[in-house]
Amino acid sequence: MNQPRRAIVVMMFSLMAINSVLAQNKSDNNDRNKKIMDKKVLTSEEEWKKILSPAEFHVLRERGTERPFTGKYYRHKEPGLYKCAACGNKLFYSDAKFESGCGWPSFFKPVSEKSIIRKRDTSHGMIRTEILCANCESHLGHVFEDGPPPSGLRYCINSVSLDFEKEDADQN
Repeated sequence: MNQPRRAIVVMMFSLMAINSVLAQNKSDNNDRNKKIMDKKVLTSEEEWKKILSPAEFHVLRERGTERPFTGKYYRHKEPGLYKCAACGNKLFYSDAKFESGCGWPSFFKPVSEKSIIRKRDTSHGMIRTEILCANCESHLGHVFEDGPPPSGLRYCINSVSLDFEKEDADQN
């Protein structure tokens, strides 16, 4: 994602966080009645069209897919962190990436189960489990039960739905 689009997304996050805090302060103090959306990004599809490239919009918002073996992160091997291309949510560490031969970047576990949403997908005459970003509900790919240990899972993720943050050598 280019810097101007990223700045717009960050600004939207900030405004939504401020709005959320103000709304919480106005509501009653009964915690059972409060509905707090932790880090949720509520953006209209028209806004997403302005923020994302056509390819990103097709995959992330229209639940499309990129052609196998063509994505920029398919054979990517640098150490670091893969994030949601739409909102920057942390999704997968590079040490969970493996070569599955399926044509898309594959991971055996997410950063956290809280970073993704699993959803039943019955499109194209198949029954699969779709993976969405937990923050912005953008389509990332699917998860299958044919991955390596320790999880036995294969998160098959579209490159276009990811951004990569290189590991800082000074952190080691």
